[in-house]
Amino acid sequence: MSVSQSQSVAQSLLRNFTEITKLRLSVSVVFSSVAGYLLGTDSIDFYILFLLCVGGYCMVGASNVYNQIIEKDLDALMERTKNRPLPANHMTVRTAFILASLLTAVGVVVLYAINPVTAMFGAISIFMYVSLYTPLKTKTPLSVFVGAFPGAIPFMLGWVAATGEFGIEPGTLFMIQFFWQFPHFWAIGWFLFDDYKKAGFYMLPNGKRDKGTAIQVVLYTIWTVLVSLIPVLGITGKLYLTPLSGTLIGILGIGLLYYALRLYKEKTSKAAKQLMLASVSYITLLQIIYVADKFLR
Repeated sequence: MSVSQSQSVAQSLLRNFTEITKLRLSVSVVFSSVAGYLLGTDSIDFYILFLLCVGGYCMVGASNVYNQIIEKDLDALMERTKNRPLPANHMTVRTAFILASLLTAVGVVVLYAINPVTAMFGAISIFMYVSLYTPLKTKTPLSVFVGAFPGAIPFMLGWVAATGEFGIEPGTLFMIQFFWQFPHFWAIGWFLFDDYKKAGFYMLPNGKRDKGTAIQVVLYTIWTVLVSLIPVLGITGKLYLTPLSGTLIGILGIGLLYYALRLYKEKTSKAAKQLMLASVSYITLLQIIYVADKFLR
């Protein structure tokens, strides 16, 4: 095999790996875990941080691979997913299953090396995502509610990795990311409605792009912002937010609510896509503000 052929094969393998483990999504999840760790730790241990990044990526990657194995035939029906490695026959189901199993094993072992509680929550997130959320997507709109549990674990997982225990602080971080997922995923479900319909996925609360769904989006957006501000009150243990940072979070929240209300008013795919982008900006900036608040005050 020539050097150019070897490079081509290596690039193809890397591309398949990044696509089937959903690189961008996995990195964003790891970012949440790192933010949670920085909030929970008294002194930064870069070895633990490294383990958290590796273990976190493995766990999220494994969940995504299992998900794509189960949904291989459904992915082939949708424009957005038809070119993924499995439906496009760039990877066999057997290879994907071996990869998912390896990622799971490595992820659990690496997180266990941090502490057993972190490994337990990591394992719970894989189980809920693969065994509950994935099969429910074609059966009930409640799948988003079920999926919000494993989806909310990363932010709190970092705190647990730093402290070795679960309490009100990681519980608050969990709540923030839990409520945030509803406007985020319903916005995605709105603008990808027709594509999801091809595969029979129920991603909106009442299955329709209507006023009822839009009202729920607005309500959950309000709850997301309110929960995000709880640490300002000083009732969440070591997790505290100064009034200045609380004001910044409040301004971000007003921005997020603006896009939620815009979806309610316009009920268009464009408004839904803007809300989705706003929600990603909100959770990312929120985590940055929380961490900066701790280290700068």
